[in-house]
Amino acid sequence: MGSSTIFLVLIIAFSLFCLSAFSIDVSYDGRAFKIDGERKIILSGSIHYPRSTPEMWQPLIQKAKEGGLNAIETYVFWNAHEPQRRQYDFSGNLDLVRFIKTIHNEGLYAVLRIGPYACAEWNYGGFPVWLHNIPGIQLRTHNDLYLNEMQNFTTMIVDTMKQENLFASQGGPIIVAQIENEYGNIMGPYGDAGKEYVKWCAKLAESYNAGVPWIMCQQSDAPQPMINTCNGWYCDQFKPNNANSPKAWTENWTGWFKSWGLQDPHRTAEDLAFAVARFFQYSGTFHNYYMYHGGTNFGRAAGGPYITTSYDYDAPLDEYGNLNQPKWGHLKQLHLLLRSMEKVLTHGSVTNIEYGHMVSATVFSYNGKSSCFFGNANSTDDATINFQDTIYTVPAWSVTILPDCYTEVYNTAKVNSQTSIMVKKENEADDFEEPFRLKWQWRTEPIEHIKQNHHGIKGSLKTVEQLLDQKAFNDTSDYLWYCTSFELNKTNPILGKETTLQVHTSGHILHAFVNGRHVGTQYAEYGKYSFDFERKIKLKLGMNDISLLGVTVGLANYGANFDLVETGIAGPVRVIAKETLSQKFGFKKFIVEDIVMELDHSNWTYKSGLNGEHQLHLQDPQLSAERKWHVGRLPTNRQFVWYKSTFKTPLGSDPVVVDLMGLGKGIAWINGNNIGRYWPAYLAHEDGCSMKCDYRGTYSDKKCLTNCGKPSQRWYHVPRSFLKDDDNTIVLFEELGGNPWNVKFQTVTVGKACANAYEGNTLDLSCQGGSVISEIKFASFGVPEGECGSFRAGHCESSDALSVVQRECLGKERCSIDVSEKNLGPTGCKVTNRLAVEMVC
Repeated sequence: MGSSTIFLVLIIAFSLFCLSAFSIDVSYDGRAFKIDGERKIILSGSIHYPRSTPEMWQPLIQKAKEGGLNAIETYVFWNAHEPQRRQYDFSGNLDLVRFIKTIHNEGLYAVLRIGPYACAEWNYGGFPVWLHNIPGIQLRTHNDLYLNEMQNFTTMIVDTMKQENLFASQGGPIIVAQIENEYGNIMGPYGDAGKEYVKWCAKLAESYNAGVPWIMCQQSDAPQPMINTCNGWYCDQFKPNNANSPKAWTENWTGWFKSWGLQDPHRTAEDLAFAVARFFQYSGTFHNYYMYHGGTNFGRAAGGPYITTSYDYDAPLDEYGNLNQPKWGHLKQLHLLLRSMEKVLTHGSVTNIEYGHMVSATVFSYNGKSSCFFGNANSTDDATINFQDTIYTVPAWSVTILPDCYTEVYNTAKVNSQTSIMVKKENEADDFEEPFRLKWQWRTEPIEHIKQNHHGIKGSLKTVEQLLDQKAFNDTSDYLWYCTSFELNKTNPILGKETTLQVHTSGHILHAFVNGRHVGTQYAEYGKYSFDFERKIKLKLGMNDISLLGVTVGLANYGANFDLVETGIAGPVRVIAKETLSQKFGFKKFIVEDIVMELDHSNWTYKSGLNGEHQLHLQDPQLSAERKWHVGRLPTNRQFVWYKSTFKTPLGSDPVVVDLMGLGKGIAWINGNNIGRYWPAYLAHEDGCSMKCDYRGTYSDKKCLTNCGKPSQRWYHVPRSFLKDDDNTIVLFEELGGNPWNVKFQTVTVGKACANAYEGNTLDLSCQGGSVISEIKFASFGVPEGECGSFRAGHCESSDALSVVQRECLGKERCSIDVSEKNLGPTGCKVTNRLAVEMVC
């Protein structure tokens, strides 16, 4: 054996040794997932890598870890990675490998939901639209064409993870993988082919030998060894379909998504904690928040239709990565407590005691130690129970946790974390002179029509004698031009008559032009995406051209056969003239007949995208500089206008937003980066909001709404990694007409914070971005009354509380206060004391 061969053998042996030394064995039984044979409590949170930037990933994951999580979950987004068939993109914020490695570097596990159908309010559910255009294909069913494409992509993802040693069996962080997604919710219409598809998915997953368990969420008939899991606002009553599978909750919805035209949904910290605690009370051991950080739908990622650019989701970390307090802090305390009870929750015998009226106690006992949960699912009445000769009061709609079955350590209804009031600060870098500092340039977007070029429209894709769905062009743009023309001679009965253009469309906005003149614009209301457009028009002798611009605002992403939902101008498209045949009964009575010209099967020429974006690249600062822009006489409230300006990067480290109030609808770019669709002109419904939100009772997305009658989204996230040290360029394409003079850049930070913490806890107070606590506006320890902004002292209180809080917190970015009479002074109160604080950053 030669020396080189010996060396090679040694290298292989060393590699195998390293792999075995660092590999992690992931298995499971009916109680929990097991890591190297040890049952584990898994507390995970969803963070979608494309909804933030690589520069944000580490801070987000670090905050999740600090918040008590030990795993991060993400979908994989097929259409982002394979926008064109067999052409892949893993660059920038699509660098899945880098994201998983960042999770690993922070010492957390990863849950990889490959799907590859995602839903996720993502455009087309994460499917690339080119799938739809493969002849004979049927998506999400036992169709060979689809199965081949799904297998190709899924295999590529699995192989990529293996090549980078990212599965736990290779020493990586991925402990669980998912195939398909929520198929059980909608599989009925697919019949037997759907059932076969589920079996095929399971076999495909198993064939990869990834060395980790596979899950199928919302799939009650998931074949073994797939683990079926639960999604929803509450999953405490869920039971897996196999006694040897752990009780797993893959999506605990921390809030809900925002939509154009709808109010902002909120889910309280108390209710979310209640749902989590009840899940663990009833023997759950794997839990994932959807979302822990929602982030931003950059570019055209938002689905729906009508999902906003913000995907904040009211998650524990807000859209920009700030702590959403009190939700983040209240859950952190719960997470740390649950993890401290890991052994007894995963190994202990379980005893349930029913007290009636939806009140129960659950005792976990192991090795002579016991831990207890007292649950009260009554939405109106507090409960008083006698447990082991001790009286306990459990507030309505709450769970009390007693790690030793004697001492109450946590109650889901008692929040001991600060409530942060976020503010938007003006741009100091521009000397607080925005929006007046911004100097705008402009140019118009041309209107496409047949007469522009006798040989067709420049950049057109095809001409056919039928109306096509916008998906036929692989969804490369929100905008698709439908252009046709027809000739009217002197004998045509339409000529000279009162004429109307009728268009039936299924998505989602329509701009109509006749002979180069704009005749009308109409957009669908939320949830009613098909409508009839009708406007009076004037035709002329000779050639007449009609140009219709169809605009999508995110493709459907959920439901049975969602991929077949009609999008675009399906027709009929008609020109209708009124002809008076005769007059009867005096001058007020007429017999009128419609003369109809059907245009559905005319020659339609199609062009996808905007001229300014796809041909001139006006959004690119370098290429844009080569184009002629107008200065002065800035047009406002005018459709199809491009605007451009420069601005200074806001100082500090707080997240940056751009306020687009005053604009209509369009797309925004910062230094060439597409930050998403904007639509501040679309106001949320005026009704349904409430001043106060009662956490008690079952949550839904119609509860605890805010923002009634205001823009669905006014502020848009500008990641700091998109910004430069010197001047930055903002480019806007304004579709509906608006005024850019009010545009300004701001930073988002904690302005003030309040807390109302119970005795026996530690109250953590903090500002952010380097700001310090500058004022304690109120502090009372005893039985303070009121709420944030209107606190007042109760009938008994410590005389020292204010001075103690001032001494421990003023001038500091963060402080911790021991909420006790020993630290804050005696109160003389005969009940449990509370510390109310209002501070300013």
